[in-house]
Amino acid sequence: MNNAMDRMPLQSILIKPAGPDCNMHCAYCFYCCTQALFPEPAPHRMSLEVLEATIRQFMPCAGGTASICWQGGEPTLMGLPFFEQAVELQARYGWGMTVANALQTNGLLIDAAWTTFLRRCSFLVGLSLDGPAHVHDRYRHYAGGGSWARVRDSAKRLLDAGVSVNAMSVVSDYAARFPDEIYATLKELGLSWMQFVPCVEADAHGHAAPFTVAPEEYGSFLCRIFDLWRDDFTGDRPTTSIRFFEALLYNYVGMTPPECSLMEECGSYVVVEHSGDCYACDFFVTPEWRLGHILQDDLAEMFHSRRQQEFRRRKTLLPAECRLCRWYRLCHGGCPKDRLRIADDKGKNHLCLALQRFFAHADPTLRQLAGQIRNNMEASRNKGPVSRNSPCPCGSGRMYKQCCGKL
Repeated sequence: MNNAMDRMPLQSILIKPAGPDCNMHCAYCFYCCTQALFPEPAPHRMSLEVLEATIRQFMPCAGGTASICWQGGEPTLMGLPFFEQAVELQARYGWGMTVANALQTNGLLIDAAWTTFLRRCSFLVGLSLDGPAHVHDRYRHYAGGGSWARVRDSAKRLLDAGVSVNAMSVVSDYAARFPDEIYATLKELGLSWMQFVPCVEADAHGHAAPFTVAPEEYGSFLCRIFDLWRDDFTGDRPTTSIRFFEALLYNYVGMTPPECSLMEECGSYVVVEHSGDCYACDFFVTPEWRLGHILQDDLAEMFHSRRQQEFRRRKTLLPAECRLCRWYRLCHGGCPKDRLRIADDKGKNHLCLALQRFFAHADPTLRQLAGQIRNNMEASRNKGPVSRNSPCPCGSGRMYKQCCGKL
């Protein structure tokens, strides 16, 4: 059994400062149901005591580099002063460490003040934008109706100010029909960093909810997006960054992928709720996987606890046919939430057939790209050290620290 993660430092945490509270009412949201876990009435807000305890405990755990992702609900509901305080605490307890902050937001509250702060403090913004208006507004609503126009304006504001923005696009049953439109829309908006998240949710009876993407639809979507991504290369250089494809390349060059759904085991981070309760995973904020409380327990001990170890290894409990699959080394069964929430699938990943189709489609190209990366990395090593802030010698067009420097 792989015990490497049991010894690894805690370098990444996910903080939900406003808990499940949100200023939108997206039809496919999985997180709103967790409000039942928190008996206190809304609004749910993280106290400065909990914030300080979280930062104070986390920074020494992380070693040289710390990664903090702020999610929700909608984290901007906390207000800008809260995040200014968070950055001050990181400087106080970080002792000169490198801190990577990422904010996942629906974009509705992003104004000039937020934009200035996010640029000044080098936040990476994950902006929820599903594609063109008819796709985005299919499920992403708020009190005033569809949210597409406001999110588009926020994207422009952020990009014009030089903020790094990653488009977070949910692939629902409807969105899966329009890969070309979605890809083109994101590119036209200037969102060249993309992440596509398959929508896999269950209804009250444990069957796939109506907005869940079907395996055959998701497989077709991935194959088409992959072809669009590859067709956009300039020579051997990608002009867009798609997280899933790049994470797969880590596997192809013999490295651990940066996406937990592709890892052999789960549990590479800890979730801290607004209340201070800590959980094993964003998708499993349930009493079963509660690790403790930040004001009562030690964060590092929670991360290395027996309960967290059980959560990590649960991913390895797969049907025999999964381990015999030729693509097992790439997906390791995928994200557990995609095989545990829907009763129809008998322990298999709901998207198994989609992934098998995609891997077969993409494998020749990924092998070729991996060979180029290995050759470029070897050539760069022969030339001597490369500055992390210089263009990557692999020819991707990105900074070394954002590309092969991570390998």
